[in-house]
Amino acid sequence: MSDPYIALSMLCLFLVFIFLGFPIAFTLMAVGMFFGFYSYFDPTQAFFENKIFYLFVQNTYSVMSNDVLISVPLFLFMGYMVERANILDRLFLSLQVGLRGVPGSMALAALITCALFATATGIVGAVVTLMGLLAFPAMLKAGYDQKLSAGVITAGGTLGILIPPSIMLIVYAATAGISVVKLYAAAIGPGVLLASLYLIYVFIRVVVNPRLAPKPKDVENYGIFKSIYLLVTSFLPLALLMFSVLGSILFGLATPSEAAAMGALGSILLAIFYRAFSWERLRESVHRTARTTAMVCFLFVGSWTFSSVFSYLGGESLIKDFMLGLNISTIQFLILTQLIIFILGWPLEWSEIIIIFVPIFLPLLSYFEVDPILFGILIAINLQTSFLTPPMAMSAYYLKGVAPKNVELATIFKGCLPFLVMVLLSLVFVYMEPRIVTALPDYFYSANTPDIVIDKSDPNIIDPSFFAD
Repeated sequence: MSDPYIALSMLCLFLVFIFLGFPIAFTLMAVGMFFGFYSYFDPTQAFFENKIFYLFVQNTYSVMSNDVLISVPLFLFMGYMVERANILDRLFLSLQVGLRGVPGSMALAALITCALFATATGIVGAVVTLMGLLAFPAMLKAGYDQKLSAGVITAGGTLGILIPPSIMLIVYAATAGISVVKLYAAAIGPGVLLASLYLIYVFIRVVVNPRLAPKPKDVENYGIFKSIYLLVTSFLPLALLMFSVLGSILFGLATPSEAAAMGALGSILLAIFYRAFSWERLRESVHRTARTTAMVCFLFVGSWTFSSVFSYLGGESLIKDFMLGLNISTIQFLILTQLIIFILGWPLEWSEIIIIFVPIFLPLLSYFEVDPILFGILIAINLQTSFLTPPMAMSAYYLKGVAPKNVELATIFKGCLPFLVMVLLSLVFVYMEPRIVTALPDYFYSANTPDIVIDKSDPNIIDPSFFAD
């Protein structure tokens, strides 16, 4: 068997182990080390002189010294602290009161709350679970349709992997070697588009069929001053924190790591402001941050080792030649890759897809003239489907775990499907009009530097032709 086909066997063996339930990070390391030992084997060398061991150590050092990944634990800590600041119930109530005159006010308030909270935390499971405990029972008690309510919570909770400061975008930027700042700017347009499609869909549904979302009665007693007070004390602090973090990044006032550090400090101050700060909550947030960060780092070490061996064996070239041999257009390439990622989203989480499989497609982007930033945003939108698509719709399972017993899993799945259509529709919009992604990066970070005119008569300037052959 030739080396490229051994590389494919390596990939297939990894998938088999994953489906059997083995930990992904350590499976990557084990498979990469095993096949790497074979690849670099030299009978004249001692066992531990095999190059795979040097490669493993080097990859570990590279991950630990990667400046881009510094922001991961800081944003995670910010998310965990905001999650424990007991702000979610106040935020949902304030938005519900502010939108009480709008049809489907509770559903719209839940979507906006999910979007803001998902943006602040970036943790899909936490957002869906907390909103499932808070907003979902309240919506059912008010007489809202079960499918509509379930769809709102599950779809809204997944927005955190698309809207900055998304951890997924940081991981993709580190994998693809592109600017996190430009990626954040590119994600704002599609994030707002998808959230808007959700809101428009819910609004149209409840206008057409008001029975799906009866008008709540428990918020009618709030006067104008109390409504303003709720908005000022709940919505504005969180919004100010997120806009400060994102604004400092997008306008070049701070690097993502610096902004994440200030966001982490802001989350502590926010918890103190809401009288929810305690040393126990701080300790728990630090512990969960360390655990999640370690998982991400192990994934990177394992995936880089795996990818290095896979490429050395010729697996990357084999896939590249296969894709080029299909003689497909750029749009066909994008559709094919997104279809593959869509299917991979059923059994795998976004972290494994980004770190393991996306690098296979990255070398092909230059051939098909695809902007890696546009490609990353398409993936981020696409991965929304992995949380909403049966049978492995994780958001549905998160909600089922905290939903009332009378709410069946099939009902939650049915509620997810219309929002899944909105995700696919947003993908179509981005395919049709890539400026939705590229407009902000081009506006803020385009290099429109004027041409330098050389005055050859100036004795302080050396003519560049002096260095010509």
